[in-house]
Amino acid sequence: MRHLKTENSKNTAKPKVTLKQAFKTIIWPRRKLVFIGLVLIIIKSISGLILPWQSKVLLDDVVPSGDSNKLWTLILIVIAAITVQAITSYLLTKILSVQAQYLISELRAQVQKKVLSLPISFFDNTKSGALVSRIMTDVEGVRNLIGTGLVQLVGGTFTAVVSLVILINLNPWMTLFVFVPLSIFGIIALKAFKYIRPIFRSRGKINAEVTGRLTETLAGVRVIKAFNAEEQENVAFEKGVDKLYQNVKKSLTATALMTSSSTFLIGVATTGIMGIGGYYMIQGEMTTGDFLFFTLVLGFMIAPIIQMSNIGSQLTEALAGLDRTEELMNMAAEDDDENRTVELENVKGDIAFNNVNFSYEEGKPVLHNIDFNAPSGSVIALVGSSGSGKSTIAGLSATFLNPESGQITIDGKDLSKVKLNSFRKHLGVVLQDEFLFEGTIRENIMFPRPNATEAQLQAAVKAAYVNEFTDRFDEGLETLIGERGVKLSGGQRQRIAIARAILADPKVIILDEATSNLDTESEALIQKSLSQLTKNRTTIVIAHRLSTIRKADQILVIEAGKIAERGNHDNLIAAKGRYYDLYTYQAKI
Repeated sequence: MRHLKTENSKNTAKPKVTLKQAFKTIIWPRRKLVFIGLVLIIIKSISGLILPWQSKVLLDDVVPSGDSNKLWTLILIVIAAITVQAITSYLLTKILSVQAQYLISELRAQVQKKVLSLPISFFDNTKSGALVSRIMTDVEGVRNLIGTGLVQLVGGTFTAVVSLVILINLNPWMTLFVFVPLSIFGIIALKAFKYIRPIFRSRGKINAEVTGRLTETLAGVRVIKAFNAEEQENVAFEKGVDKLYQNVKKSLTATALMTSSSTFLIGVATTGIMGIGGYYMIQGEMTTGDFLFFTLVLGFMIAPIIQMSNIGSQLTEALAGLDRTEELMNMAAEDDDENRTVELENVKGDIAFNNVNFSYEEGKPVLHNIDFNAPSGSVIALVGSSGSGKSTIAGLSATFLNPESGQITIDGKDLSKVKLNSFRKHLGVVLQDEFLFEGTIRENIMFPRPNATEAQLQAAVKAAYVNEFTDRFDEGLETLIGERGVKLSGGQRQRIAIARAILADPKVIILDEATSNLDTESEALIQKSLSQLTKNRTTIVIAHRLSTIRKADQILVIEAGKIAERGNHDNLIAAKGRYYDLYTYQAKI
């Protein structure tokens, strides 16, 4: 589906999708189905008018004549009309409602695909629960565009117009009396829709915030219980749902205004019809059948108008949801950069930082003139105090971040010009707080290579010593690990993550505190597997345990975003500088 064009290209933060734009991009590509729906609803509307027409015939012709044959004919005609209505109602649901649900699923898939294409910085600033709400909830309103909603709007308009023509032919003065209050109702409804749309738009935002908070609460339930913080979480959630309630209350107030005004105005019209119709019947200018026919057809004209007010609210909600969806779809994806044209093929893994500077916020630099070479197959260790910039360097190496100035190269090619997928398929990452997916151990290890052979899987399992604990499980590699691997110890999760990286067989590996969650025994096992993992691969290691990086080819001591020292373990110990202080301090501990 093409993106909806926004009227104000400068203000992409809050695009306003019009019904015309939605028609062009959502409805028009499905015009055949919509046309069939329109034909069906017109047939349904015409067949619905048969009953009031035959009611007039019954009172004015059949009953006075006492003709039973005419009565049976009338009954057959009514039954046929009712049958047609039932069939067309079924087909409308079958064709349009099902298509609307398919469109919702299609849009959800497109939005999710777009979200995954966005840079890491977007996820750092956005709650995952809020994104879930935007993917799952915001697109639901389109069912009223392609489903029965819009078709009923058009079909209702057709029914109302046909009914109006019939009413004028029956009695123009009675019709005029009805038309005045209906016109007043139409003006009220239009003003209400204008008021409701921004409410629906903000409701999507509030709903995303509440969902985001709830998702965080459920994910962090152990921390909440550990600190006895249930009450404050309850208060925070109650504030969110109250904010949502206040928003819903506003929309309900506007809707109630439309409903009550329609009830009053239609009541006035009905009362007037009774008086005027009664007068005409007393004067002999209108038959009983004519009056019944008029009142029934009047119902056919009024019902779609009232229905249109509800559909108008639904369409307003749909457009508000599309506003927020389009806001997301207009964001620049990671690979949208026109400068990224270089396709990596035979990657060796030579990485170089040339005077790289970086800051998360303007005017607050995090890295200053970082300059080092990591030749293919070498191990570069980053050490230093927390907040010194180690993880930022790792993020830049993984292309999760882009340098503010300076240049990072891979095999001599500027990484800012390399297509991300062509680099990342040669990249392996093992994080400090490694993420595991809900499922089996096998599925988690095979995540980067779902088509890996059993031999390749077993080689990775043994290299990371995963079999050391899976052999004790009844289900082995088929053991379910729970959400985020909660059924495993930290060391077990870390070994699965390392097995996953081994199976990926990357040329460049980033290890961020890969041994931080391991006990001494597990660490010894992992150090053996890491030596196999890093063999002939460029490796960037972040470590607080300095004993794990003694064999690194080059150690960079990062302090305040700068390289304070560099060299191998022996050279840095001999220099008795910052590294020496850190190492001897840990040795005492």
